[in-house]
Amino acid sequence: MGNSFGFKSKTTKIMKINGDVVRFRTPVNAGDVIKDYPGLVLLDSETVKHYGARAKPLEPQEPLKAKRVYFLVEMPKLAEDKLPTRRVRSGINMGAKERLESLKLARRSASDLTFTKSHGIMVENGGGGGGVDPLRVKLRLPKAEVERLMKESKDEAEAAEKIMKLCMEQSGGGGGGNDSGVPTNKGRRKRVGFSEELTVLEHKWT
Repeated sequence: MGNSFGFKSKTTKIMKINGDVVRFRTPVNAGDVIKDYPGLVLLDSETVKHYGARAKPLEPQEPLKAKRVYFLVEMPKLAEDKLPTRRVRSGINMGAKERLESLKLARRSASDLTFTKSHGIMVENGGGGGGVDPLRVKLRLPKAEVERLMKESKDEAEAAEKIMKLCMEQSGGGGGGNDSGVPTNKGRRKRVGFSEELTVLEHKWT
């Protein structure tokens, strides 16, 4: 009886991007595999392990090794995408700078706005800016006193000035004499229980 030898064919594995595995018998070249997959290339799994996305695709004439796994993927475009990526990033940075500059301009414009009809009380800004800022303030003053000042004033601006002076004097911020003829109560620092948010425009001037 003669000796019999069993031969086991050697194969190589080709793994697609979706996880499917195709086996090819060796010897076989990379070109024999990718000819049925236009636009795709083969990457050696060992090369990918060491170099990652910078792994170099196999040339069509390169032979595939048995018992080795190869990846069938789209052609990496690192070299081609390098410059466009920089341009895109530059565009993003430009857009961010433009948005930031627009936000600064919007805030600056908002700070310079003057309202013709304020829903609050116009007070002089004494912080050195020289402007007039519309503020909505909450004053703790007797209601009767406020109504009296509004009736004695010619218009809303005069009433607002008198009310603010009275408020500043009662809180210790008045510093001088009372030119508007509004009675003051510097000795009393106790807050009045009545609290009301004043809106000068609500009063009808006669």
